[in-house]
Amino acid sequence: PLCTPCCCGVLNRTLALAFMVSLAFAIVVGNVITLTVFVQTRQSRTPQGYLKSLAIADMMVGVVVVPFSVYTEISLMVTSAPPEWYQAGTSPSFSELGSPWQPCMLIGPVFAGCTFVSISTIFLMTLERSVAILWPLHKDALVTRRRTLLLILLSWAASFLLALAPLIFSSNFTLEYNECSRMCNYAPLLFGGRLPPDANILLLFPAFDFTLLGGTLAINIVSFTSIRRYTRKRKLLSEGSLSDGGGGGGGCSHRPSFSDIKAAKTIGILTFAFTASFSPIAVFVLGNVVGYRWCNFSFLAFWILTGNSCCNVIIYSVRDHRFRKGVTLLFQREPSPPRGEKT
Repeated sequence: PLCTPCCCGVLNRTLALAFMVSLAFAIVVGNVITLTVFVQTRQSRTPQGYLKSLAIADMMVGVVVVPFSVYTEISLMVTSAPPEWYQAGTSPSFSELGSPWQPCMLIGPVFAGCTFVSISTIFLMTLERSVAILWPLHKDALVTRRRTLLLILLSWAASFLLALAPLIFSSNFTLEYNECSRMCNYAPLLFGGRLPPDANILLLFPAFDFTLLGGTLAINIVSFTSIRRYTRKRKLLSEGSLSDGGGGGGGCSHRPSFSDIKAAKTIGILTFAFTASFSPIAVFVLGNVVGYRWCNFSFLAFWILTGNSCCNVIIYSVRDHRFRKGVTLLFQREPSPPRGEKT
């Protein structure tokens, strides 16, 4: 059932299932550790630490989205038949009372919403680091906990509203378990074998992501230009080619800290990783709107994007020395008191 080149035959299905289970385990464990460190470590309770709500979105992918694909694939292997709900939303009459509820109506928006939360959070992290680089003396006044939490809440609300946009603004779309991507995806309702006239509404997804990625790239360019200018002045000062001028730090009295510079570089890497993982999806959506199916490519595109939920923990959190210290304290056993000493 639902046999496609990527998942056809016992061996291919078993390998795909093992990959999904491993990915879900890595996503959940990595992000649970991140959230635990965030809650228990005081050093992470800063506006930058609160922006690690990114880990919540990533963990939702590992707890809700991937396990549903695992469950469906196991059902297909055991029963050798598609689930009862599989074809529930593939025709214009899917809303009939006798039709079973389609679980993808929940799973699909969760995956899309978490993807949008990830990129919007990366954008906010980049914006925060740019303030620390360009206006270090005003960082604490501009970047407050209340403002950061408000921006996080707004980003979550806007992201999930956008994820539901095809269902809210059009009646020609549904969600189904796609036999190619092996995930819950949006699908247009075909009328006479033709796409609906508003099929291009799906282009909102890549447009939103690439708009934020473009803004993130522009902010990173400004920040790295400032870092390069400061580094060059510091080098000239150390060589004696530039007088201090009483400002300190090579003529830059308001120089950014080393941790701010390192954080800006880390977020730059994070942005590159997300762009690389999302670009295949953007190409697939564009081709799908035009009318191409690209079955094998869709499997790679969607699961590369899902794997990004692991990359966020690896790239950002592990490179953060405060996070590493928190993990060390989390798993470090307290030394037992010497014998004879009262506890």
